[in-house]
Amino acid sequence: MSKLAFVFPGQGSQYVGMGKDLYELPDAREVFDAADDTLHMPLSKLCFEGPEEELRLTANAQPALLTISIACLRLLEKHGIHADVAAGHSVGEYAALVAAGSVSFKTALPLVRRRGQLMQEAGLRRPGAMAAVIGLDADGVCTACMRASEIGIVGVANYNSPEQVVISGEVKALEAACEYAREAGARKVILLNVSGAFHSPLMASAVESLAIELNHTSFQDAAIPVVANATAEYVLRGSEIRGALGRQIAGTVRWSESVARMANDGVSLFVEVGPGKVLSGLIKRTVDSAEAANVGDAASLREFLTEKPSTPDEVRTVNIQL
Repeated sequence: MSKLAFVFPGQGSQYVGMGKDLYELPDAREVFDAADDTLHMPLSKLCFEGPEEELRLTANAQPALLTISIACLRLLEKHGIHADVAAGHSVGEYAALVAAGSVSFKTALPLVRRRGQLMQEAGLRRPGAMAAVIGLDADGVCTACMRASEIGIVGVANYNSPEQVVISGEVKALEAACEYAREAGARKVILLNVSGAFHSPLMASAVESLAIELNHTSFQDAAIPVVANATAEYVLRGSEIRGALGRQIAGTVRWSESVARMANDGVSLFVEVGPGKVLSGLIKRTVDSAEAANVGDAASLREFLTEKPSTPDEVRTVNIQL
């Protein structure tokens, strides 16, 4: 029997204006109002109006993405659409856990806000950089990072798809890894505009502080399986979930493995719940037979409800998920 997966985007998918049309819908408005009240800040206005440089800050982008994703989720649930499995890219994993009933939105939101603050602070404490390597397989990227590790810390941050791998680390080591990747045949190497070396050992201080927050957060057993970024394995028990989130912030996001795992276990339709179509593109590049749709605004919600399942044309632009 074919299965449906909800997948939730991570940092890099945010944009000014996201969610504005959803606010007209009562179920979504309730989520936005709850976010503003919980965080004691006008998060909704930041999503709707910007400014972009403020929305892009890690401490703001992460709770903003969670809020938009859950607003979209509530609208799908209102129409009786529920997933058999869930996954999220980096911070999107928190939205997946809300969808699975492991943690409430109001509990997850301040936790995600704190996560973003800690990652931003870690980036200031131990400066680093990130780059997307396009058109070189994972083994080639790993070899480039191993060669550059003689200079400093650098490694794979995200296995996004078979043709897109994001690397992260100290600036000089990362620059060397980029050059080695070009020599090995990478089609393109793109330096990313980020505030730190996410998903790398340079996030160690954030790991330690986030562990304290996680230990004070109650996670229930998930009602549906959630694929953990750190292992590309399913987690269900609350204790497993807490551990997976703790490893994730400085560990590698195994997104392409996660997608392949879900497809191998019978998922035939992936619905990207939240802003943009980045994950939809990565999924199509990872599993040729996959059907993917997105629900990120009122128009895409209407299209999905009218025409589901939907198979968009394969995306060929370079989309990067942090």
